[in-house]
Amino acid sequence: MTLRNLTNQEVITGSDFRRMITGAYSEFLLEYESINEQADRDNPSLVTKPGTNILRTMGAAVMPLEDAQDDTIGGLARRVASAAALGARGSSGVVLSQLFRGIAKGLIGKIDATSSEFGKAFQYGILYAQRVLPEDVDRPIVSAARAVAKGAYKAVRANLPIYEILAAAIEAGSHRDDAPFVVGERIMMDFLKGCQKGLTGNFVSPVLSFSVGTGDQKLGIPDPRQDEVHPYCMTFGIENSKGDSRRLEEYLQGDASFIVATRHRSRLEVHLHTAHPGLVLEKCIGFGRLESIRINNMAEPHAMILAHHSLMPVALLAAAYDEAHAERLQKQGVNLITLGGEDNTPSVGALVNAAHSDLAESYVMVSDGTRLNLELRQVKRILGDRVEIITVDNPEEQEIAVRAFNRHMSAKENAARMTESLEEYRGRDGNC
Repeated sequence: MTLRNLTNQEVITGSDFRRMITGAYSEFLLEYESINEQADRDNPSLVTKPGTNILRTMGAAVMPLEDAQDDTIGGLARRVASAAALGARGSSGVVLSQLFRGIAKGLIGKIDATSSEFGKAFQYGILYAQRVLPEDVDRPIVSAARAVAKGAYKAVRANLPIYEILAAAIEAGSHRDDAPFVVGERIMMDFLKGCQKGLTGNFVSPVLSFSVGTGDQKLGIPDPRQDEVHPYCMTFGIENSKGDSRRLEEYLQGDASFIVATRHRSRLEVHLHTAHPGLVLEKCIGFGRLESIRINNMAEPHAMILAHHSLMPVALLAAAYDEAHAERLQKQGVNLITLGGEDNTPSVGALVNAAHSDLAESYVMVSDGTRLNLELRQVKRILGDRVEIITVDNPEEQEIAVRAFNRHMSAKENAARMTESLEEYRGRDGNC
């Protein structure tokens, strides 16, 4: 029989949630290099740095909290989830972003939450994190999340305070018969410990990261400002405007990661990506009457806004480790290349932004190895039929897939053709 604490009247506010997320970021700030070192020991052939990826994912998640005017727990949770979804880097980053997505789903519309409500939202997050993986894959970070969710279940049912719920989750995840944590499990445990420290205010302030400058310049710590995402895709018209389109682009450049302004007679058509849609509209009021305003949260599944005529029906996008790899891909006919080595894994947002470029009506995206496979699945979840994805295990398989691309075929037809070529290659390789 579960004993229920009827005296617990604890309320988790937006400020509490802000401290929890900041505490988690602070914990990864302290631990990310050690996570990288452990990953290198466990798997010397690894071509990515999971500690850096998770820190940069958390950096993207925490940035909206810096100047958010919304202080409700539901609103802040949604902002964090959107930023993490697009700022996710590597497999662990994607899983963590889905955890945030589930938490936001459980807290949507709430000004504050009881301990029980927050505990249930966390369990919702675990469910979302599990769903992001293929059915035949069980990653350590999800296994750890499942274990801590079971540990927290009784604490939630007993209506315990959120600190004790987190403590129960940490204790459940720590029961491993003295076996050392693998990297994915460690990431989940560091996240929970950071949330717990943040809740009590017992954490090292991440202000250090904002003041030291970029990593190359000072201490080697990734600067979270470099990972800030602009999750809102906006299109609108400015009627009766005499403004110059180029000057308008320059004027809004500081508030957007992507912007195109074009003139159609007396009307300016604007398409941009921003973190502050309200600010953009306020700055444009003086240019003329604003019309046909559309705002999409690019972190959520959405129909693409095609503001301009595309240059081609289908384009091929591929990832590359370095400039030499990128040059080879260009010679093979790849239209768009996202570049990033082990220290700079491309983010989900970089891939989504590429598909928003209006270069093509649809895209085929090819990974360069396992490091991006979960990211591509997240891109597909967000963009739907606008993209088709090809996941590969190594650069050799990427080259096989790229060679099979035919620009005269649709994205769906190309995906089938490229997948067939990969299966033939893998079959031959397995018989050797």
